[in-house]
Amino acid sequence: MASPLQMTEMYDNALLGILQHVGNIQDFLQVYFGFLYRKTDFYRLLSGPNDKMGFPPGVAEKMVFKTFKLFEKMADHDRERQLSELQKREESQCVPPAVQELEISAEPPEGAEERSAEEVQAERSSLDAGDASAEASVSPQPASSNAPDQTPEEEQAAAAGTNSADKSQDKFQCDPDSYNGAVRENYSWSQDYTDVEVRVFVPKTVVKGRQVSVSLQTSSVKLCVREGSEEKTLMEGEFTHKINTETSLWSLEPGSCVVLSLSKTSEVWWSAVLKGEKEIDINQINRERSMATVGEDEHAVLDRLTFDYHQKLQGKPQSHEMKVHEMLKKGWDAEGSPFKGQQFDPSMFDIPPSAVQF
Repeated sequence: MASPLQMTEMYDNALLGILQHVGNIQDFLQVYFGFLYRKTDFYRLLSGPNDKMGFPPGVAEKMVFKTFKLFEKMADHDRERQLSELQKREESQCVPPAVQELEISAEPPEGAEERSAEEVQAERSSLDAGDASAEASVSPQPASSNAPDQTPEEEQAAAAGTNSADKSQDKFQCDPDSYNGAVRENYSWSQDYTDVEVRVFVPKTVVKGRQVSVSLQTSSVKLCVREGSEEKTLMEGEFTHKINTETSLWSLEPGSCVVLSLSKTSEVWWSAVLKGEKEIDINQINRERSMATVGEDEHAVLDRLTFDYHQKLQGKPQSHEMKVHEMLKKGWDAEGSPFKGQQFDPSMFDIPPSAVQF
């Protein structure tokens, strides 16, 4: 799968031409979103479970925000790299400062040594008390070895509670964070034809990126967060399918969640994020490929089929017939043609679609 930059660079000349023509970013964005409005199902809302075109409320908006954050993250990395290179160049050109001489008094003021000793002793006592208090507060309580087992009635009640809390796929489909995915114990996930997004819930105290540690491998993930001196693993396991680590990113929404934006290496629908976890029924999700993910060549084919459909309804020639008619017109009035001088009559020809290769 091509990286985001490789994919967009293919269209730089065409997009640059549009930008130069309209003159500013705002109008350029209007051209882009106007195209999505007129030529795709990007702004169409699903009207029912049998509707296969469009998105549930909020999903299209989320796709735009997700793409914006992807390139914002890349821009941040570029700035960090440029700053690092600039600092290295400055350090290589910097002359070390001269060593300063410090004058130290041979005899301390009267009483200073005694006061220092008292302060040091008080400080040590305070630290010792604080350490003991901290140790007492974080000391784990031993598990009771004689805790009573759950009764059958309690087990049934717990199972009933789990079943009632487990949402149906229809409810998952209505939430942008679990569209074509699900909500699990400590995360929610959604997917489209090329990407998977996982939102791992974090404590409210996790507000800075340095409190988060994420290891994204082709086939596995490990996500940990740090609260004070304690580190917790919130997500760990093997992916059900491989990801492209070069184009997969993560970001922190402070006090809310860590967002994993995973790029699929193959365009398949995932039934779960991690192996061994509860799977969804992919027959109950919207498995239609969104028009927004269709390539330029495929888009041209779909446009042609749409045009042919409307032409056929109106009794007009379809694209393959029009193409052959253009070729026949050239021979119609050619020298030696029995039809020379007569009006071209396309009804004389029966042209099957297979006669023309697009």
